[in-house]
Amino acid sequence: MVSHSRSIKPPKVNVIAASILFGVLAGFGLSTIGSFGPPLKSYQQNLPDSVFVIPDDALAASSQSRLPTAEMDVQALQEMVAHTNGFYARDYSLWLGWNNMRYIIETALLHGRILNRTTVIPSFVTLARVSLICTRHTCAAWATMVNRGDAVGSDEWRELPIEQQMAWRIPISLMFNLTHIRETHSVVTVSEFLRLHNISASVETGRGNWDTEAYHHVSSTGELEPSLQVIENDWYDPNDIVRVDRIPDDMRERGGWTAEGGDSSRAQIGTWNATSNTSLYHALMDHVPAESRPVLNWNDVRMIVEDGERITSQTSDEEIEVVLKENGFEPLYTFDGAAGMDAVKDVILPILEAVPRERIQGLYEDYSQFSAEVLLVRGEIHWARKPGSLFFTTADSRTRFTQTVLYDIRLTENVIDLAWKLRDRMLAINGGRLWMAGHMRRGDFVRLQWAMEADFKAHLARIKRHLDEGRRILESIHGGNVTTYDVPDAKPDLSLAYLDPPLPDDKYYIATDERDSGNLAYLREQGAILISDLLTFEDRREFGWAIMLTDVLALLEQSLLSHAAYFYAHAFSSVAGGVMNLRASMGADPRTAMLD
Repeated sequence: MVSHSRSIKPPKVNVIAASILFGVLAGFGLSTIGSFGPPLKSYQQNLPDSVFVIPDDALAASSQSRLPTAEMDVQALQEMVAHTNGFYARDYSLWLGWNNMRYIIETALLHGRILNRTTVIPSFVTLARVSLICTRHTCAAWATMVNRGDAVGSDEWRELPIEQQMAWRIPISLMFNLTHIRETHSVVTVSEFLRLHNISASVETGRGNWDTEAYHHVSSTGELEPSLQVIENDWYDPNDIVRVDRIPDDMRERGGWTAEGGDSSRAQIGTWNATSNTSLYHALMDHVPAESRPVLNWNDVRMIVEDGERITSQTSDEEIEVVLKENGFEPLYTFDGAAGMDAVKDVILPILEAVPRERIQGLYEDYSQFSAEVLLVRGEIHWARKPGSLFFTTADSRTRFTQTVLYDIRLTENVIDLAWKLRDRMLAINGGRLWMAGHMRRGDFVRLQWAMEADFKAHLARIKRHLDEGRRILESIHGGNVTTYDVPDAKPDLSLAYLDPPLPDDKYYIATDERDSGNLAYLREQGAILISDLLTFEDRREFGWAIMLTDVLALLEQSLLSHAAYFYAHAFSSVAGGVMNLRASMGADPRTAMLD
């Protein structure tokens, strides 16, 4: 997730460090920061001797306008907010990479919709390292280069070389289509929220936390304005409860649920009055984890309830759901994590799990009781949790969230259009045959010892082995039936059936954050195509200056990876999760990807 560059002051040139030549244009997965929020120190320092120079006039021709903000005027904002019950706010972890931020925003949008509140999201993003050295003549006119540690209030990167500590601050509307999401969700940026309340946007925090002192004030009557209700982090889903979206009427009736009672010290309401004492209930409870959330996976449920008579190995899930409900448990709807983990937060594999009914707490039931204008959930609630940071009580509500992730949160049109062009170029490179791709996460994953292989060549060899398996899978699909993931509105990608599969020596695409020139040369020697091999000067001119920001380029690479006939990546990288969601939305066959 890292790339680097530094700034210098030559007359009328843009300087891109050698790391850009092999980084921005071959790089993957940074994070960025925009020209909003509190003023931060800009940095201009000497570069390494090896540089790649783009003339100022060429760059200026590529973009004549400032960064898009997609901000609405105050009247339009007021009209949108008027249809909701106030605002839903979060402490956003802006020190994380963009794909982590993406699924945190997906969760916030879900919660805002459940509570009929307008979701407040950051105005800008703060991502890993700079990929472009901007001078005062070019990119600095649109964005601010900052020290990432200073920007987000962290010492995590202080020991790294200074160029690896730098980042850009850019508006969040550069990362996804904010206008499109507003067609289905009520959402404002922090800067828009502040404008609505006559507060300067300059107070927006770089770290992403909700500043209750800066964003609110005490009125002449001594009341906090706008009014605020805080949900403390340890109230949200402690291990003794299971957080769900809402409790439907039939479940309330089965469990004798009433709104009276509940742990008011943790903002919980409601009591389950009907308990179960059947032998099956106790058998299920014997398998409920004692040290973590009381959730049973579906395979365990089937094993426990199977009695050889009413329930057999052939019994449908729907029949098992009925048995659970009769015995004090409820089936809940969620998603299976890649490689048995919940790190990437994709929503392409819907599954069932089961929980004791008396442990269920509804987000709607607990938090719709508050009338404060701003409802704030403190801290992080994504780690070791399913997508949406809750379970769904109906298949329909899970499906609606899947639609939000796959279709409502959409890449910007220039990213989508350019990815299609690059997809066609990959086809042409291989004579019109299908092509395959891998995501080779290095950078911080090597430093943290999370990479699939520490040795670069061993890592590539692993990827190539899986791509070879993928080629054989594509050969088996050719001329046959094509299926899709079990997601709404997906149409099968029929090119898998009618285009010829790859040949053993065909080129393949690698998206990587590797910066070492020797390693990048080795990739090409081994048949890999990198982003810099596909992009032309005209592509960059048409797209605009933002393509030189590594995280914008990473979005382009994610979109391109979604077109690959076969895709392989690491199950611990949220970048891969984003690609899997894109692939599912475009009708990819489940056989054509592997995360491990």
